[in-house]
Amino acid sequence: MLSALTVGFATGFSLILAIGAQNAFVLRQGLLRQHVFALCLFCAASDAALIALGVAGFGAITGAWPLFPQIMALAGAAFLLVYGALRFRAAWRGGETLRAEGQAPSLRRTLATAAAFTWLNPHVYLDTVGLIGAVSTQFSPDARAAFGGGAVAASFVFFFGLGYGARWLAPLLRTAAAWRALDAGIGAVMWALAAKLIAGLG
Repeated sequence: MLSALTVGFATGFSLILAIGAQNAFVLRQGLLRQHVFALCLFCAASDAALIALGVAGFGAITGAWPLFPQIMALAGAAFLLVYGALRFRAAWRGGETLRAEGQAPSLRRTLATAAAFTWLNPHVYLDTVGLIGAVSTQFSPDARAAFGGGAVAASFVFFFGLGYGARWLAPLLRTAAAWRALDAGIGAVMWALAAKLIAGLG
């Protein structure tokens, strides 16, 4: 159980670590110190719902279509390899920065924007429902719940850490060197996850 929980946390944290539109938005709001708690809670709860769907739904789909895990594992590995390559390319080229400007919007507008970043982003479904669901099939039904719990915990830790730690993290992310290191690290993690998925097919 502890192993499944740890793998779930590491998998969820690694997938969510990439600085995309949603994470950059949370970071920006954290810099402005506006609606941080509500925003972090919304993003983490959305992830939790999608992760639960992936972990629970994958078992039902697998029962009806036994080859589905292998197909999703291959598709997930392909995505992770490509995404990792893109992060390595970004690290090689450099030049990435993050700036937060302007005034924070209202709570309603903030959550509406977060909803768009979360629920209208196809990569969110691939990460939470697809990839996490695929990795969860490597565990027994009992351990699968622990794996999902670890992934959910990673989302809460990440979003609240990003939102409330923004004022310390932002100066580092304004430097090109920090972004290159971050992108290289994300690329390495993505390729390691891809290798794990491929190895599980044997």
